[in-house]
Amino acid sequence: MLTMLAPFHYPTADAAFQALAQPDCHIALADRTLPRDLEQAAQAFLHDGPSLILTAGSPGQLEEELASAFTPETRVLLEDALRLARHYCAATGMDAVRFRLERITHDSCRRFHVDHVVLRLLCTYVGPGVQWRRAEAGESATVHQADAGAVALLKGGCYPGWQPEGAVQHRSPPLSTLAVPTTRLLLTLDAPQACGMSEDQRRIVRD
Repeated sequence: MLTMLAPFHYPTADAAFQALAQPDCHIALADRTLPRDLEQAAQAFLHDGPSLILTAGSPGQLEEELASAFTPETRVLLEDALRLARHYCAATGMDAVRFRLERITHDSCRRFHVDHVVLRLLCTYVGPGVQWRRAEAGESATVHQADAGAVALLKGGCYPGWQPEGAVQHRSPPLSTLAVPTTRLLLTLDAPQACGMSEDQRRIVRD
């Protein structure tokens, strides 16, 4: 089951997470059009910001820790990402998140898959969004794609009570197939220990 929630507003963001409480709902997609200031901040960060920020912590810790990686021109991007992190924590009961903000210029995770995580939040600020399909339909399945700005919530294989029936597989859109070179700016939020996150990875910032 796919749940579409449009538009996406922060005061009612919990509706997207609540939709996933249904056992047969494996993905909830909330469409939104980025405000002009956020769109400009994302473009500026893509041009001048680090290529990768990878860390974990509570939203408050992240705000303090990451402030220096954002300029006045890109601060609104951090504020938006932190709001999403707060909703993630509030809805899941977690105190912290694994925070990854990455510039992507290549084919990343090109194969359709289900993540070995509890719940993954994906938001592509710039460029094409995540692609997904019904797992049981295999190669013949219709491939869907999120727009820039949309918030996608995907159940992983570690989600309580997860079953393969009706599962949704997803992947990063293959950039090599596009007619013009394209760069994405992708935010990923998970549980703080997702993907083997260790203390040595508490903060990785790559220029």
